[in-house]
Amino acid sequence: MNSLAQFGVVGLGVMGKSLALNLAEKGINISVFNRHLSGSEENIAVNFVKEQSTKGCILGFDDLKAFVASLEKPRKILLMIQAGSAVDQQLDQLVPLLDKGDIVIDGGNSFYKDTNKRTKQLNESGIHFIGAGISGGEEGARKGPSIMPGGDKDAYEKIADYLNLIAAKDKSDKPCISYIGPEGSGHFVKMVHNGIEYAEMQILAEVYFLMRSYLKYTPDKIADTFTEWQNDGLSSYLLEITIDILRKTEDGELILDKILDKAKQKGTGGWSTTAAMDIGVPFSTISEAVMARALSSMKEIRIKASTVYNTESKDKLPADNFIQSLRNTYQAARIINHDTGFNLLSEASHQFNWNLELGEIARVWTNGCIIRSELMEKISQILKSEKSILLASPFVTVLNNTAKDFSTVVSSGLMNGIPLPVLSSALNYFLGVKTANSGANLIQAQRDYFGAHTYERIDALNKQFHTIWKS
Repeated sequence: MNSLAQFGVVGLGVMGKSLALNLAEKGINISVFNRHLSGSEENIAVNFVKEQSTKGCILGFDDLKAFVASLEKPRKILLMIQAGSAVDQQLDQLVPLLDKGDIVIDGGNSFYKDTNKRTKQLNESGIHFIGAGISGGEEGARKGPSIMPGGDKDAYEKIADYLNLIAAKDKSDKPCISYIGPEGSGHFVKMVHNGIEYAEMQILAEVYFLMRSYLKYTPDKIADTFTEWQNDGLSSYLLEITIDILRKTEDGELILDKILDKAKQKGTGGWSTTAAMDIGVPFSTISEAVMARALSSMKEIRIKASTVYNTESKDKLPADNFIQSLRNTYQAARIINHDTGFNLLSEASHQFNWNLELGEIARVWTNGCIIRSELMEKISQILKSEKSILLASPFVTVLNNTAKDFSTVVSSGLMNGIPLPVLSSALNYFLGVKTANSGANLIQAQRDYFGAHTYERIDALNKQFHTIWKS
């Protein structure tokens, strides 16, 4: 056996440990490093190695120089540390110990522009840098995540065999990993994945809340309903875990009811919203999901407002009819949400010259990641030949058939005082997309009136006009 490790992992948080074990159990000899901080992070790597029994060999270090020396060349090092300045600080310590041709992989949720910058900086030193989005949480990292690597393609080829071993497998037994593109494209794709995830979670929260507040369903009945949906064409990982959450009790009481309704976030949803604004594409469902979390944190104001504002309930639809309409609404909103995310990927690919393969990205997301679902499997097939999810005939049929129910559910919920930020934004997005002639011409006239910004005419396209509006 080679005395040098084949692969290195820096950072032994939950994800780092899980990925290290995944590698080791595939027979890869690895070295792991975790910083030593007296009183808080002591002997993390050494203790981790002592606690594990795997097929491969694991060496543990809290000395960075010794860790680097333990790796065969070209060194292949996966960083699993908190995004932001911590990555730069680690690179400042690590790069001087490396040789030209070594490969550093950032597997955290780094901002894609930071990855662009780091790629350029390390390449100037002869070090290859790979920004790899990794999704799946603790379980995915341990058993098989979805991996989205971007950066130098030649460097990716040198690490592909290792990453293929640990990735999840799709239904054809192909690893859920694919080279995404240059620069920070891998982290951009992961950012959009997380944005879609934000909205998927919020859609489920709104559907759950409609069932509980509008239909007065018990948690068990909601779980039963979600189970029917899970077994009837709407299956997804997020729906699966929601069913488990709705059935989990503590001392006979639902744990969910003990959780404070202040949703936190780590930033990737907001990043994706900012990117959409910079690139210039509509991002309604995902941006509203981010804002819904922000609003949920205003707990004190919400409590006070609930005492001074009254909600007048309107007539309710029969539960049996409404639940079918709600199922159709859930299906439609998810299609629209995914269309929103993939539209951003498409436009980013065009503006940044990344040549992203949307169908392949969808395939990578069919297993291992948080947004894996039956819908994603359909999208992965459709995007092999289609450019738009919303214009693909199978989804056109679904949205035409569910449009009336969609409007009914959203209007009923709003009239009964139930906030539906993502469901209503999805409906508005859908209505806007299928409106051939809109009121935006008035906006163009207003802009020209106060700012002489000019406008195009329908009888003379691609020419700019200005009007003196006030006689």
